[in-house]
Amino acid sequence: MRQAEIEQLLPGVFQLTLGADTPLDMFLGIMEELHDPSEQILAGLERFFDPRRTDDPFVPYLTGWTGLDWLLEESPNGREAPEVFPPGLGRLGELVAEATFHLRWRGTSRGLVHFLETATGLTGFEVCEQVTGDDGARRPYHVRVRAPAAAVAYRELIDHIVEHEKPAHVTHEVTIGSDREPVLRRE
Repeated sequence: MRQAEIEQLLPGVFQLTLGADTPLDMFLGIMEELHDPSEQILAGLERFFDPRRTDDPFVPYLTGWTGLDWLLEESPNGREAPEVFPPGLGRLGELVAEATFHLRWRGTSRGLVHFLETATGLTGFEVCEQVTGDDGARRPYHVRVRAPAAAVAYRELIDHIVEHEKPAHVTHEVTIGSDREPVLRRE
């Protein structure tokens, strides 16, 4: 708040004494200086809430606002929570930015593929809903997620995402690369 704006908030009797180098003028100058850091922050406040523009340490905090904090919690296989998101905070920020899309399409093949692509920064994920077993019979309520070979470094993250984003009654397996052999299996 500028000194002139503060002056307008003072009672009329105080306003009459302004401009004569009184102690009140000095106090108003000090008030302006004290308000300046807060004013600077408030002028660009939207920057803090935009996951693409905020400082890196704030991105994990925003995951809690969008319901994505499970990405930073303990993985389903019992491993400790990662200190940082494996593909990087930029990818995590993109997930936060796309949270409304993911919530709208959660539990669908389209939503799962988009989530995996956004999380890893890779394309080429597929969800096969017509999975057959070794006996050739269709496996009901089972999906196979195929990941590109470049996703091998994110093996655990992919399984964690699929486990969380698929419908609860559905089992899944994840294959990585062109060999189509299941790398991770979750029953």
